[in-house]
Amino acid sequence: MVFPIYPAPETINRVACIILAGGQGSRLYPLTLKRCKPAVRFGGRYRLIDIPISNSLNSNINHIFVISQYFSSGLNNHIKKTYPLDPFQGGLITLLSPEERKKEKIWYKGTADAVRKNIEALTQFPFDFFIILSGDQLYNMDLSAMVAFAREKDADLTIASLPVPKSEAPRLGLLNIDDEATICDFYEKPQSSEILNRFSMTDAFKHTQNIASKDEPYFLASMGIYIFKRNVLIDLLKKDLGEDFGKHLIPFKLKSGKSCAFLHQGYWEDIGTISSFYKANMSLTAGQLGVNFYDEALPIYTHAHHLPGARFFHASIIDSIICDGCVIKKAQIERSIIGIRSIIDENSVIRNSILLGNESYLNPRDLKEKKAFKIGKNVLIEKAIIDENVIIGNNVKLINEKHLTYYDGDGISIRDGVIIISSGTEIPDNFTF
Repeated sequence: MVFPIYPAPETINRVACIILAGGQGSRLYPLTLKRCKPAVRFGGRYRLIDIPISNSLNSNINHIFVISQYFSSGLNNHIKKTYPLDPFQGGLITLLSPEERKKEKIWYKGTADAVRKNIEALTQFPFDFFIILSGDQLYNMDLSAMVAFAREKDADLTIASLPVPKSEAPRLGLLNIDDEATICDFYEKPQSSEILNRFSMTDAFKHTQNIASKDEPYFLASMGIYIFKRNVLIDLLKKDLGEDFGKHLIPFKLKSGKSCAFLHQGYWEDIGTISSFYKANMSLTAGQLGVNFYDEALPIYTHAHHLPGARFFHASIIDSIICDGCVIKKAQIERSIIGIRSIIDENSVIRNSILLGNESYLNPRDLKEKKAFKIGKNVLIEKAIIDENVIIGNNVKLINEKHLTYYDGDGISIRDGVIIISSGTEIPDNFTF
């Protein structure tokens, strides 16, 4: 079976995008200590929420609803500053958060529950389709092609999918489809070998999809991107009171009506853990397959920081990304991402690490002492994530010298062998960890 390429329509104004950005992000802790997961910085200058919003806008889907919950104010402020859409521009971004209503205090219990409790706001406009995206996934995708596919198939539900190896399959929802791309079977996060074998791709299907690893089992997995017909979504939310799309509503819906799979042929990553976040960032420094930030026709938007270009003073930079406003003095940077406004002092070495950058150069709480958010002199940092607004003193070593895989301390954590320095932490001179 070959999936055709569907041309993007000139306008798809009767399609609305719902971005689910309310997750607590506990597996991404401590990066989610002071922010929700979609607000975490990625690639030095972006936030995760910029990916789904940009993909939507690039696909001419300009009516966007963002449903947030945990630490919603910071996320909503970023969106307001970055995407000043209004009806006169042909689009609108609506921010929806839990609130106290006449008879109850609203709190979302899951992805489907969040949509259900906002259905009145979502259905004020005459949309024909709703496309549902996650606020913490990485991809470049023409969503309008998926809409065209859903229209042609006349599908009640369309699920974006992609081939994944066996190592990835147990953490995703798996699909079986027929020659018309109709979904015949679905299982959310299967753990047993018996169920996995039920969803293993045939050699013929791997051949049609140009999957190189002929001997390794592959599976067709849901990307957590859905298109519903308007009335189908409303009816489904009434009939099935389940809290989650993947666990509850999708399996229920597949028992009736027509559901199809749209095959995405490209990069996709769900940022669920510190390990996946670290690897996705590191892939940008190596030029490997990842989110394409260099396509001027389909840009990934973010807040305009109005910062000067990065400055280097006798620094050595190897296979790294250095963002706007950085000042690097006689330092050595290897395979790292240095976020906006980062200051790195003399004779410091940073390898295989991610600096998320800073919201300002000086700590607003210590303006009298003029404390700058910076990396001091003679510092060695290896395989670490340095969160926003951190001060690291002179002669500090962050190298995980005990080779720990997990640790929690005062402002310092380790997950999957990666050191994380939490936002707002100050590391004293001569500290070694």
